[in-house]
Amino acid sequence: MTIDTLQFTPLLSFIGGLLIGAAASILLLFCGRIAGISGILGGLLSLQTSDRAWRIAFLLGLVLSPMVYALFRPLPSSEINTSWPIIIVAGLLVGLGTRYGSGCTSGHGVCGLSRLSLRSLVATGVFMTAAFVTVWLMGAIA
Repeated sequence: MTIDTLQFTPLLSFIGGLLIGAAASILLLFCGRIAGISGILGGLLSLQTSDRAWRIAFLLGLVLSPMVYALFRPLPSSEINTSWPIIIVAGLLVGLGTRYGSGCTSGHGVCGLSRLSLRSLVATGVFMTAAFVTVWLMGAIA
Protein backbone atom coordinates (compact mmCIF):
# COMPACT_ATOMS: atom_id res chain seq x y z
CA MET A 1 0.00 0.00 0.00
CA THR A 2 1.23 3.47 -0.82
CA ILE A 3 -0.02 6.82 0.39
CA ASP A 4 -0.37 9.55 -2.20
CA THR A 5 0.98 12.57 -0.33
CA LEU A 6 -0.22 14.88 -3.10
CA GLN A 7 -3.80 13.88 -2.26
CA PHE A 8 -3.33 14.24 1.51
CA THR A 9 -6.09 16.50 2.84
CA PRO A 10 -5.58 17.38 6.50
CA LEU A 11 -8.13 20.21 6.49
CA LEU A 12 -10.88 18.12 4.93
CA SER A 13 -9.98 15.24 7.25
CA PHE A 14 -10.26 17.57 10.24
CA ILE A 15 -13.65 18.82 9.07
CA GLY A 16 -14.79 15.22 8.54
CA GLY A 17 -13.69 14.36 12.07
CA LEU A 18 -15.64 17.32 13.44
CA LEU A 19 -18.74 16.18 11.56
CA ILE A 20 -18.38 12.62 12.91
CA GLY A 21 -18.01 13.99 16.44
CA ALA A 22 -21.00 16.28 15.99
CA ALA A 23 -23.16 13.43 14.65
CA ALA A 24 -22.15 11.16 17.54
CA SER A 25 -22.86 13.93 20.05
CA ILE A 26 -26.25 14.77 18.55
CA LEU A 27 -27.29 11.11 18.58
CA LEU A 28 -26.21 10.74 22.20
CA LEU A 29 -27.82 14.01 23.35
CA PHE A 30 -31.14 13.65 21.53
CA CYS A 31 -31.62 9.87 21.41
CA GLY A 32 -29.42 8.67 24.25
CA ARG A 33 -27.75 6.24 21.83
CA ILE A 34 -24.16 5.46 20.95
CA ALA A 35 -23.15 5.95 17.30
CA GLY A 36 -21.57 2.53 16.86
CA ILE A 37 -22.42 1.27 13.40
CA SER A 38 -22.55 -2.42 14.31
CA GLY A 39 -24.95 -1.68 17.18
CA ILE A 40 -27.13 0.51 15.01
CA LEU A 41 -27.32 -2.12 12.27
CA GLY A 42 -27.76 -4.97 14.76
CA GLY A 43 -30.62 -3.13 16.45
CA LEU A 44 -32.26 -2.58 13.09
CA LEU A 45 -32.14 -6.30 12.36
CA SER A 46 -33.71 -7.22 15.70
CA LEU A 47 -37.44 -7.65 16.22
CA GLN A 48 -37.74 -4.41 18.20
CA THR A 49 -39.59 -1.77 16.16
CA SER A 50 -39.72 1.25 18.48
CA ASP A 51 -36.44 2.79 17.36
CA ARG A 52 -36.19 1.79 13.73
CA ALA A 53 -36.71 5.30 12.30
CA TRP A 54 -33.53 6.86 13.66
CA ARG A 55 -31.52 3.72 12.83
CA ILE A 56 -32.70 3.79 9.21
CA ALA A 57 -32.06 7.54 8.98
CA PHE A 58 -28.52 7.13 10.37
CA LEU A 59 -27.64 4.29 8.01
CA LEU A 60 -29.19 6.10 5.02
CA GLY A 61 -27.04 9.10 5.90
CA LEU A 62 -23.94 6.89 5.73
CA VAL A 63 -24.93 5.57 2.32
CA LEU A 64 -26.24 8.82 0.82
CA SER A 65 -23.60 11.26 2.08
CA PRO A 66 -20.95 10.25 -0.49
CA MET A 67 -23.55 10.77 -3.20
CA VAL A 68 -24.25 14.27 -1.94
CA TYR A 69 -20.50 14.94 -1.70
CA ALA A 70 -20.11 13.80 -5.31
CA LEU A 71 -22.47 16.59 -6.41
CA PHE A 72 -19.83 19.14 -5.38
CA ARG A 73 -16.49 17.35 -5.72
CA PRO A 74 -15.32 14.14 -7.37
CA LEU A 75 -15.07 11.16 -5.07
CA PRO A 76 -11.56 9.89 -4.43
CA SER A 77 -10.65 6.88 -6.52
CA SER A 78 -10.25 3.54 -4.82
CA GLU A 79 -8.85 0.25 -5.95
CA ILE A 80 -9.44 -3.13 -4.33
CA ASN A 81 -6.69 -5.61 -5.09
CA THR A 82 -8.23 -8.80 -3.75
CA SER A 83 -10.91 -11.33 -4.60
CA TRP A 84 -14.55 -11.40 -3.54
CA PRO A 85 -14.10 -14.50 -1.36
CA ILE A 86 -11.43 -12.70 0.67
CA ILE A 87 -13.62 -9.61 0.98
CA ILE A 88 -16.56 -11.75 2.17
CA VAL A 89 -14.43 -13.64 4.72
CA ALA A 90 -12.94 -10.35 5.95
CA GLY A 91 -16.43 -8.86 6.37
CA LEU A 92 -17.61 -11.90 8.30
CA LEU A 93 -14.56 -11.74 10.57
CA VAL A 94 -15.21 -8.06 11.24
CA GLY A 95 -18.83 -8.85 12.11
CA LEU A 96 -17.72 -11.65 14.43
CA GLY A 97 -15.17 -9.34 16.05
CA THR A 98 -17.78 -6.67 16.72
CA ARG A 99 -19.92 -9.25 18.51
CA TYR A 100 -17.03 -10.52 20.64
CA GLY A 101 -15.77 -6.98 21.27
CA SER A 102 -19.22 -5.67 22.21
CA GLY A 103 -19.00 -3.02 19.53
CA CYS A 104 -17.08 -1.75 16.56
CA THR A 105 -14.23 0.70 16.15
CA SER A 106 -16.60 3.63 15.69
CA GLY A 107 -18.55 2.79 18.83
CA HIS A 108 -15.52 2.22 21.02
CA GLY A 109 -13.03 4.62 19.40
CA VAL A 110 -15.24 7.63 18.80
CA CYS A 111 -18.02 7.31 21.34
CA GLY A 112 -16.55 5.15 24.09
CA LEU A 113 -13.30 7.08 24.42
CA SER A 114 -15.15 10.39 24.53
CA ARG A 115 -17.21 9.02 27.44
CA LEU A 116 -13.96 7.91 29.17
CA SER A 117 -15.04 4.25 29.06
CA LEU A 118 -12.28 1.93 30.29
CA ARG A 119 -13.75 -0.94 28.24
CA SER A 120 -13.57 1.21 25.12
CA LEU A 121 -10.00 2.25 25.90
CA VAL A 122 -8.96 -1.41 26.12
CA ALA A 123 -10.95 -2.35 23.00
CA THR A 124 -9.48 0.53 20.98
CA GLY A 125 -5.99 -0.41 22.14
CA VAL A 126 -6.58 -3.99 20.99
CA PHE A 127 -7.98 -2.79 17.63
CA MET A 128 -5.01 -0.53 17.02
CA THR A 129 -2.45 -3.12 18.10
CA ALA A 130 -4.03 -5.72 15.81
CA ALA A 131 -3.98 -3.20 12.95
CA PHE A 132 -0.30 -2.34 13.52
CA VAL A 133 0.67 -6.02 13.67
CA THR A 134 -1.35 -6.80 10.55
CA VAL A 135 0.27 -3.96 8.58
CA TRP A 136 3.71 -5.04 9.80
CA LEU A 137 3.08 -8.70 8.87
CA MET A 138 1.70 -7.79 5.46
CA GLY A 139 4.74 -5.60 4.81
CA ALA A 140 7.04 -8.44 5.85
CA ILE A 141 5.23 -10.87 3.54
CA ALA A 142 5.06 -8.58 0.51
